[in-house]
Amino acid sequence: MKRPALGKGLGALIPEAGAEREHRGIIFSGVEDIFPNPDQPRNRFDQEGLESLAETIRKRGILQPLLVRRKGEKYELIAGERRLRAAKIAGLEKVPIIVNEVDTSDSLEISLLENIQREDLNPVEEARAYKVLLDRVGLTQEELAKKLGKDRSSLTNSLRLLNLPKAVQKDIENGLLTPGHGRALLALPEGDMQLKASHVIKSRKLSVRETEAYIKRLQPESTQKDKKPQRIEEPEFMSVQDELCKYYGTQVKILRRGKGGRIQIDFYSWEDLDRLYSLLTRQ
Repeated sequence: MKRPALGKGLGALIPEAGAEREHRGIIFSGVEDIFPNPDQPRNRFDQEGLESLAETIRKRGILQPLLVRRKGEKYELIAGERRLRAAKIAGLEKVPIIVNEVDTSDSLEISLLENIQREDLNPVEEARAYKVLLDRVGLTQEELAKKLGKDRSSLTNSLRLLNLPKAVQKDIENGLLTPGHGRALLALPEGDMQLKASHVIKSRKLSVRETEAYIKRLQPESTQKDKKPQRIEEPEFMSVQDELCKYYGTQVKILRRGKGGRIQIDFYSWEDLDRLYSLLTRQ
């Protein structure tokens, strides 16, 4: 069975796994002389998966050479970082490589497209890879979507995750939140409010649909239904109201009455009330 090519032009650059071993262009390099591409989008590697690959390498060797380019007296990876890591775990001192003298832009494009199409990046890593291809390689969203066989809307939704606070991105990487949770959080106006809402979502284990309903309740109302003119107009009161919303992670209203007024804090469940009680009493 032939293995399908992955990434732009990758099939033409790497011999098929299982093909006859014609060693034309294949040389061996010490593992310490090969370093990863600094723009590699994947920053998390499943240790169990690496151990399994290392065991396969011990038994059968590396069937598909690593693709590299020269960098001084050493080599920079274009494709094959998992194989390199697993080879080190397996105790190999040398690995088969193919040296391809592509320029930086082509190397980056091949590396990122290969990683994306292998489908083992988490959603945030995938979004970062898209952004590098758009910013560094100079592809348009239409061109990138066509190369990947994706709808442009899917690509755009993925890129939107990078607008979330870093802590929320990390939660998505770790599987504590889904991309659907992240996109729902983007409806909130600021990072601090998104962070507080994300804590509530995790603690209450809200589904994406429940999260969307929760976020909708947090958003400022477009109209006031109060018959009496109680809306706040003074900027200082608006500022205080916004700060209270961020602090409590819920909708807060300051309603003026003469020189005084009242503060209204919304809650949506007993758990939410307990959370607010702890904040109010500092317990």
